Amino acid sequence: MPSVMLKKNAEGKLIFYVPKKDLEEVVESIEFDSPEQWGGEVSLSDGSKYYFEPQAQPDFPITLRAKRIDSFLSCLSGS
Repeated sequence: MPSVMLKKNAEGKLIFYVPKKDLEEVVESIEFDSPEQWGGEVSLSDGSKYYFEPQAQPDFPITLRAKRIDSFLSCLSGS
């Protein structure tokens, strides 16, 4: 479960950064995106997906723990 940094860029888009992989991508969609509930499944511009436990919408920038969904689903299916 990597620690990821989320911040807004100059255009107001949410940027997802994984320091250990030097991965920086634009967030394309978030499952829950309201002030009361934010997080869930997050899709990135490169097609990868991550999961954050839903919470109240945080102030950005913030560092959170995320699960990579394809890896998480592989573990569940036994692959």
